[in-house]
Parts: sequence; C-alpha cells; structure tokens
Amino acid sequence: MSQPGRILLDAAVQQLDENSVRICWETACDADVWVYAGPHPDAIDRSAPVARSKDGCVELHGLNFRQRHYFGLEAGGHRLITAARRVQLDGTVNFRDMGGYATADGRRVKWGRAFRADGLSRLTDRDLDFLVWMGIRRVYDFRTASEMAEAPDRLPEGGQIGHIHLPVTHGNFDFAEAVRLLQKGDNAWLTPDFMINGYIGNLEQFAHCWAAVIRDLAESRNGPLVFHCTGGKDRTGTCAALILLALGVAEETVIDDHQLSNIYIADLLPRLYRRMERAGIDPDRLFPYLTAPRHCIVAVIDYLMDTYGTAADYLVEKAGLQPAVIDQMRENLLE
Repeated sequence: MSQPGRILLDAAVQQLDENSVRICWETACDADVWVYAGPHPDAIDRSAPVARSKDGCVELHGLNFRQRHYFGLEAGGHRLITAARRVQLDGTVNFRDMGGYATADGRRVKWGRAFRADGLSRLTDRDLDFLVWMGIRRVYDFRTASEMAEAPDRLPEGGQIGHIHLPVTHGNFDFAEAVRLLQKGDNAWLTPDFMINGYIGNLEQFAHCWAAVIRDLAESRNGPLVFHCTGGKDRTGTCAALILLALGVAEETVIDDHQLSNIYIADLLPRLYRRMERAGIDPDRLFPYLTAPRHCIVAVIDYLMDTYGTAADYLVEKAGLQPAVIDQMRENLLE
C-alpha cells in the first residue's frame, strides 16, 4: 500500500557486472526522477545527481565494486532509497540486505541494518575489510558445533565484529550428519515431510535463537548485524521470515525473499552435485536439502497463523519477547 500522494511507488537495482547496475522504478505518474548515490543510506550525496530520467530505468557504470552502493531516488518532492539486494563478496553467494520491502502501513524496511547470509568461512581479506567498512557489529551463527568445526567463520581479528553462536539443528541432525547417513545407505529418514518438519521444528524448539537476534535489532546502538547458517536458506530463512512478518511485510513478499536463495545458490548446485556423486550419494535425494523449497516457507507461515495468530504473537507467546521490544525493532528498522 503506497502512501497518499506518493509519486515513487517502488524501485529495484539489478547488478549487471562488478561495476555496473541498472536501477528501475515505478511511479504513480509521468515524472522526472533524479538519482543520487552514496555508500550508506544515511550518506547519500544529494548535492550531485548521478542520473536523471523519466524512462523508468537508468544504468550506471564505473562504480567501485568494493564498495556498497545505495541510491536515493527523488520525484516531485518524494524520496525512495534502493540498493542491490545481494552484497558482492568473494567468499559468499547468499549474503543479502533485508531492506527495501514495503509494509502494510506504507512504510519500508530500512536498508543497511539487517543482513542474512550463508556460511562465512570462505571470506577473503577483501571481504573482511568490506564487512568492517559496512559497519557490521555482530554475526549470529545458527550452525551446529560440528558445522562450525568443519568450517569456522572467518572474521576480522581484534573482536571488532562479535560472533554469537546460536546453534539450531534443522531436523534431527545437521547436513554433515545427513551426508554421513546417506553414505551408509541410511535414507529412511528422508521422507517427503522431512524438510517441512524441520522448519516447524525450528519454530517450536529454537524460539530463543530468533528472539536473541530481534532483541539486538531493537537496540539501535548495536549497529548493523548479519545472521547466517550454512546455506543461508532454511534456518536463516526462518529467522528472516519472522523478522519481516513482524515488521508488517506481506506474506507473499516474505515467500519471495525466501525464494531468492534458489537464485543465488544456483551456480553452486553443479559443484555440490559432483561432490555428492563422488561420495556415492544420489544428489537428487538431497535436492530439498540443497535448495529453498517454497512449500516449506509457506508451511511456516501457515503454521504461525494457525497456531499463534501472527508472527508477533509467536514472538511474544513462544519466544518470550515483550511487545515493547517488537515495537522498538519496528521503530529502528522502518522508515
């Protein structure tokens, strides 16, 4: 729902290559749109537009790809901030900004405050510098102890980015154990409902983990944070869904956000398939484990509505958050 009289309705950024983007927008009427840029949503240089158009899209080239870019659009006195959702790092494929989504009351999730990601064990030195430059203050790690032991997060030395371990077991065991079981020929546990049961189990067994992240988001002085698991899609997807739903983002948008994982991890699947085949495992058996099934996030939303009423009700009743904490998160994350 757009606010009355608003000219700029929506906008999106597509990364064309390392140094180029295409910015497209939707307006309520035919109007010139001025485009400004900056390294942070609060540091957009509005004294020097980088583009002006009424065509609905512009392309910008020659950008410094080692810097995160946010774009301020202006038309008829109205402003809208947008950015590329995926953060371009060498060592991850599913690190993304949760900003920009519209809420039912006409507000939007602020960019640059909350990030979701896959594993951070392969971050390069340049990636570490990038996280520091972005101002990331805390990393919440939902992986199990065995997952962490096999691939520990790589973070800057000196403790400038805090690491908080909140282990969540998706199902009865983690991915590493699932691979070991399949290698032994044990696949009786891999039923059609396995993934859905894992998602629902995440809600019922690990509410304290999601609550910890939301308490942090309610404290504006803590700065930007990122939460992640191994693939950044199931456990991370559950946390992201709860946050977005509690902020008032539409269910279909939350589902679409979950499904973005399938786009970002697509290039990895052939390599994962070859790895499974070398281990003597039929990769098609593990396909749900390697992707973000749409029916799973739909099941999560249905379960929340049927069992608790709303995501906010779940966070109060099951996760033990005070309503004031959820209100404060909204205050910090919405504009």
